[in-house]
Amino acid sequence: MSNLLLLIPIALFLGLLGLAAFLWSLRSGQFDDMEGAANRILFDDDDDMISSKPKKINKHDS
Repeated sequence: MSNLLLLIPIALFLGLLGLAAFLWSLRSGQFDDMEGAANRILFDDDDDMISSKPKKINKHDS
């Protein structure tokens, strides 16, 4: 019985701490863009660097 008197306040404190952390993350914008990261991994960043067509070289440009 004395263990419950110790464990119940600890469990309530940890639950409130988790709730406070969740509410802080909501207010700071952590969950604003849920699909952005999931879509970003599908696209290559280096598409601009690699071209499928060879670059034309002008003889007049020296």
